[in-house]
Order: sequence, then C-alpha cells, then structure tokens
Amino acid sequence: MLKPDLSLNKDARAWVENTLNEMTLEQKIGQLIVPGTSTYFTSFTSEKFRKIQENILRYHVGGYHAFKGDALSAATLINRMQKIAQIPLLVTADLEGGAGLIFPGGTRFPKAMALGATFDLSIPYQVAGITAFEAKKIGVGVNFYPVVDVNNNPNNPIINIRSFGEDPEQVSLMSTAYIRGIQENGLLATAKHFPGHGDTEVDSHLEMPVVHASTERINQVELLPFRAAIKSGVSNIMTAHLHVPALDSKNGLPATLSYTILTDLLRKKMGFKGLIFTDAMNMGGIKSYKNEDAAVRAVQAGADIILYPLSVKKTFKSLLEARQNGDISKERLDQSVRLILESKARLNLHKSSQTDIINLDRYLGSSRNRQLAQKIMDRAVTLVRDTKQVLPFSPNKESSIVLLTLIDQKRQIEKRGNAFVREFKKRHTVKHVQISPNTSRQQLLLARQLAQNADYLVIGVYIRIAAYKGALDLSADQIELLKDLSGINRPVACVLFGSPYLLSSIPDLPSYIVTYEDYPGAEIAATKAILGEIPFRGKLPITIPDLYPIGHGMYR
Repeated sequence: MLKPDLSLNKDARAWVENTLNEMTLEQKIGQLIVPGTSTYFTSFTSEKFRKIQENILRYHVGGYHAFKGDALSAATLINRMQKIAQIPLLVTADLEGGAGLIFPGGTRFPKAMALGATFDLSIPYQVAGITAFEAKKIGVGVNFYPVVDVNNNPNNPIINIRSFGEDPEQVSLMSTAYIRGIQENGLLATAKHFPGHGDTEVDSHLEMPVVHASTERINQVELLPFRAAIKSGVSNIMTAHLHVPALDSKNGLPATLSYTILTDLLRKKMGFKGLIFTDAMNMGGIKSYKNEDAAVRAVQAGADIILYPLSVKKTFKSLLEARQNGDISKERLDQSVRLILESKARLNLHKSSQTDIINLDRYLGSSRNRQLAQKIMDRAVTLVRDTKQVLPFSPNKESSIVLLTLIDQKRQIEKRGNAFVREFKKRHTVKHVQISPNTSRQQLLLARQLAQNADYLVIGVYIRIAAYKGALDLSADQIELLKDLSGINRPVACVLFGSPYLLSSIPDLPSYIVTYEDYPGAEIAATKAILGEIPFRGKLPITIPDLYPIGHGMYR
C-alpha cells in the first residue's frame, strides 16, 4: 500500500528534496492551489485552454480538478496540461461511482450506500481496484473518495447515499477496503469530509451546516472511520465546510479554517501525515469569508491544498502576501509543498506524466468490468416490504403492465427512467407515464386511469442526491397520486431510485424496493428483481426511522 512518508524510494526522495530546494517562492505558493475544469474537448487555442495555461505557467498551480468530460478528451487535455507544467500536476477527480461517473467510457459502479447494502467487504475493494486502473489511464492521480461520513441523519440532503451507512464500524470496514483497493493499484485515496458530514440537514454547497453532537459522540461515531482510514495509510483527507462547536466553538468557524480541528486534532492527536485538501472553496459553506482570505486562514489552520478557489489570481496573490508578511511561515509553506511533491512522486509523475491516448479504449469500460458492476448493483437491490406477497411478478403475454416514473426535478428529465422503461419493454408490453412536478392535471388523471385498469403496476420514484439541490422530496401532486394508488387491488411494486429515507414520507404502498441509485444499472437491476430474474439480496445499511432497522431486507 502507498503509505504517507513510507513509500518513496531513494530516487523519488531525492527528486522531492531537489525540486523543493530549487523552487521559487511563487512556485511554492502555486503548488497550494488546485483549480477545476471540465474535460470536454477544447481547442488548444480556445479561451478555456488559455486560462488553464495561464494558471499553470503564471501561477504555477499544483494540480487541476477534473469535472465531467468523455475519457478521450480528458486524457488529451490532461496530457497537454502536464506537458506545459514545469512541475507535474496532481490531477484529481470525484470518482464516487467509478471512472464512468465522471468520464463516459469508463466503468460506472454503484455509489457507497449500494455497496454498503451488500455487506460484502470484497466489493469495495474490487470496485476501487478497477477505478484506480481506469483513472490512471485517463491521467487522474487522486480520487476524492471514499466518503467516510457516517450518515446518521435521515434528513441529510447531500451525504445520504454517498455514505456506506450509519454504523461507524461498517463504514470503517467498507472505507478501508476501498482505500486498500485504490492505493494498492497506484492511485491516491481521499477520506472525506473531516471531521464528519453525516449528521447534517444542510447542504454545505449552499450554506454552512452545524453539527451539534457532543465531543464523546463525535469521537465514538464521526471520527472512527477517519481513524481507521489513517491507520490503513490513506494518502489524503478532505475537510468539511461545517461548524462543530464541540471541537471548536470559535464564532461559527468552519472546520476548514480551524487550527484546533486540522492541526491539533487531525495532525497531532490522530497522527495524520498525508495531504489535507480543503473542500471546494466555491461552496456556500465558506461564503461568509472573503475567498482569498479564507485560503490564507485554511493554510494557517493546517490545510495543504486550496481546492477550486473562486479566483486563482486573487488566491495566489493573497497567499503570496501572507508568506511575505510572515502570516504564513517559511516552515509552514515548505511543509505543505513537500507533502505535495511527495504525493506526485508516489504517483511516479517525476518519471512520466503522460498517458497512452492511442490505446485508451482498450483499458476502459471492458465488458468484464461492466458485467461486474451490474452484478454488484444486482446484489444491492433491497426488498423492504411486500405485504401482499406479490413479488416477484409473473406476468404473461396478455398481461397489462403500467409503469409510472415520478421525477423530482426538471434537470435531465428526458433521460430519467428511460432505462427502466426500456428494460420492461424488452420483456413485455408496457404503458408508461412520466410524472414531474410540472405535470398537468390531465396527465395526472390519465396516470390514475391507466393504473386502475392495469394487471400490474410498477412505480419508479426518482429522488436524486445532487449538490446545490438542497432538498429531497416529491411535489404535493405526486404525493397525492401515490395516496390514490395505495388502495389499488392488484400487484404493485414501488421502486425508490435514490434515497431510501424517503420511505418515511411517502404514502403507504404494499411493496417497496430500494436501489440507492438512479442510473441505468440500477434500473436494470430493479427490472430483473421485479420479474424474478435475480433474487432480492440487499439489506438496509441504515435505519428507516419508525419503519425498518439497519440490516432489514427480505430475501426472495
């Protein structure tokens, strides 16, 4: 495993020290900054690439965070960025659902809660290994994953299905298995969001959440997976833009800016020796501070890398002035720069920063990997209720099947539920109606009529966990429709594609299935389970308040 401070050979160590000694002050400052960019193809004469080039050559940024873009475009752009960089770049990405989540062409795996629903530690290890292999081929070196937050608040709008579950021990085991799989295959893992984002009801992309738990509870729950991650040798930890009064009560100070939390607790008490990334500095959770001032305070607190600042220029200038006037010491700056260079050396970037673009298709999204991803998703599908014992369905050729898909937002509405409908239509004749918050009364009436006349009714509920969304719910009309359908005297299967916690707030239907995900692989798995092609094998990794305990799941 790639362990901080322990995995560098003599040549790599020499490169780190020689590079550090030869760097200008401006180069050192730049290494602390990692902006972001989409990786869709762009002309190398475009304004977008001109800005990237300026950030690399003028401001000496230490890396780049890669957002969505096809794999070939991403690899091409990363290669060009690395070619013009005097010091190789750390390229980061949020690969929470495998390389395919961000880079179409790679393998898309289920996210954490679906993995948790399998209760199989070999699965996160396998997922991590394939993710690391594919990410490296694209040119990514750092995965901002696993999410080691313990989701112990059912109302959490942003962690939720991104967590392995609510049991700190299980989250620890799943997380460390993933960390081993990532780092044994040459990528650097990141445990996030320190000191724990699971017990919140506010999306830190919008506002700063407050964790009100006691010090004792935080030690026993939130910090346990981080301790396990550190013990396993995790390379990086990402901070959270949230206030934790039990750990640092100062004036609503976010953890990202807290010396008490990042240095006294994480560095000294918990013994973490790797890189500390801030969460993205363009988020609402940090907005009460001037962005460039927050960058200085984060470094003073103990953070090593300022992720995605609003302005590279202003952040660079602010950090430079802070070093020149002594607000950031030479020792503090060199500590971070050395850790950054060590991370680059662990990735062998000092030897080669280029990836093989010509043969990229050979490495990504193989049929074997895609089949494994689907098998894992199949394992996760959880039957939590079937009061009338109707599952699996056994329709014949003459059976009438109505499929309703309830969508919670307009974004990408044309794509939501398409795979679910397609998979059913491969097997049976199906009538489909999609219900969004903007669906007309006439369409709602049609949906009711079709459902009442069907032999089998399947309802897909799509509650997408998304940054900046802020809420997890359905419209009043959608809730009313479900109430009307609850009394239908025929086989009904309701599938929650997304947060399982929604079971606490939707009307009482006779059958509930949870997939924890809303991508095509989950829709395929749900279809197969409903029709008896695969068994229901998943178990809840969380508690549904007043309904179902952790570990609940009906095997069929």
